[in-house]
Amino acid sequence: MPEFSLLEKIIIWAVPVIFAITVHEVAHGWLANKLGDPTAKSQGRLTLNPIKHIDPVGTIIVPAILLYASNFVLGWARPVPVNWHKLRQPRRDMALVAAAGPASNLVMMVIWLVLAKLFLITGLPVSATEILLVMCDAGIIINIILMVLNMLPLLPLDGGRVLSALLPVSLSRQYARLEPFGLLIIIALLVTGVLQQILGPPVFGLYSFVVSLIN
Repeated sequence: MPEFSLLEKIIIWAVPVIFAITVHEVAHGWLANKLGDPTAKSQGRLTLNPIKHIDPVGTIIVPAILLYASNFVLGWARPVPVNWHKLRQPRRDMALVAAAGPASNLVMMVIWLVLAKLFLITGLPVSATEILLVMCDAGIIINIILMVLNMLPLLPLDGGRVLSALLPVSLSRQYARLEPFGLLIIIALLVTGVLQQILGPPVFGLYSFVVSLIN
């Protein structure tokens, strides 16, 4: 792959990153609405307009810093509001709503895979094909990272919400007390390199498998 300037890398990564985190949040709100909670819909969050979902830190600052410092990009959007009291079967439905986010990243990963295959057979100029393939590659890896990261059994991540819904009520309440510390735990794991060690095997294993399908 060719070398790109920082500006070119930002442009190439912007579309898949913004699309990945936007669809992730819309998926939560869309399923919550289907299951009886219209909170996200009433607040205008069931839209693919990224402006409605942008978190200045998670959507812009953190990805830009990571992209400048390395080829690893991580970001997040402003979470859609979900009122679990309005869900028809709160515990079951909360697990489904939480799982909808990572599921949407799996679907988007497949879409980027299909696009990469199409770009390879369209006969576009080499320069255009290279750029589009790098963008597809970015789309694949960012969706894999978001999917795997969010399924970690740690609140406030989606995996933590799924686990909380599956635990007996008494244990679920005790587990929920850890949520205020969840972000600090994630940051500590990231700074110490433990998070990369946890995510590395499943992320790169799945990425290698997907790339083999493209080739």
